[in-house]
Amino acid sequence: MLLRTRLTTALLLTIALLAAIVTLGFGDYPMSVSQVVRALVDPSTGFDHTVVVEWRLPRVVSALLVGACLGVSGAIFQSLTANPLGSPDVIGFSTGAYTGALIAMTVLGLGLSGATAGAIVGGLGTAAVVYLLAFRQGVLGFRLVVVGVGVTAMMSALNTWLLMRAQLEVALGAAIWGAGSFSLTNATDAWVLGGTLVVSAIALRAVAPSLRQLELGDDTSRAHGVRVEPARLALLVVGVVLVAVPTALVGPIAFIALAAPQVAARVTRSAGLPLVASAAVGALVLVLADAVAQHVLPGGVPVGTVTVVIGGCYLVWLLAAETRRR
Repeated sequence: MLLRTRLTTALLLTIALLAAIVTLGFGDYPMSVSQVVRALVDPSTGFDHTVVVEWRLPRVVSALLVGACLGVSGAIFQSLTANPLGSPDVIGFSTGAYTGALIAMTVLGLGLSGATAGAIVGGLGTAAVVYLLAFRQGVLGFRLVVVGVGVTAMMSALNTWLLMRAQLEVALGAAIWGAGSFSLTNATDAWVLGGTLVVSAIALRAVAPSLRQLELGDDTSRAHGVRVEPARLALLVVGVVLVAVPTALVGPIAFIALAAPQVAARVTRSAGLPLVASAAVGALVLVLADAVAQHVLPGGVPVGTVTVVIGGCYLVWLLAAETRRR
């Protein structure tokens, strides 16, 4: 069982990387896979190297890393809440990060550069509010989801009010950023995302055993010697960072964190929600969604628009599957 899960995870990672290589050849200057590979490894290819490495690679790598971050974050929160709807974009953390960025841009006048810090502060602040409101002799998964949905509604209303009161040019910039797009990403963003993923992976390696114990329930976890609330709080912080940093850099991208863990669990047939496989599925889906948004749809649209459509289809499928099960 474990071997099959690892092999399936390795296959998912390979497919995601192959999809990234293929999408590097898309654009007004189309290139074959062999041209892309040659341009990646050989700087002497001249213009091909410039197109692939300097123009296209930062965007594709950012899409891979953002998808991986969101997939892992979704797996953490769905495991903690024991609910397939317990993803950060449903329980308010993505919306809170957007609120923080809007306040930075429209109220404090910090522009897009200030949106990064604002999004991180907003995501962490929203997580703290949801955690405190849901806390009553511990935090139950169902209570966390319900409180998060309520906070999401309030934050969405606040975001609308902020956009309506902002100056037109500021509101337009914030609205475009809020759709979620990789059009302004660069190599620095990719390094920041990669660093976030590596640091989070190190932290998760230390607390992942607690996550698996928490999936069995609080009483069982305590019986096995797990300090439930400190472990849950540590996992919440890691999960929020994994969604706040990508939101700060590219805007809120919906439904990847919701769908990737469930798809990964079904593909790998694992007992719990697999973290690495969730990262691979998130990376694959977001790279393909960005390719569709950039090259298939007329005029090009923000990738967040495509993921919303994917998420809507996923929710319909999930509801139908749950109905058949009952």
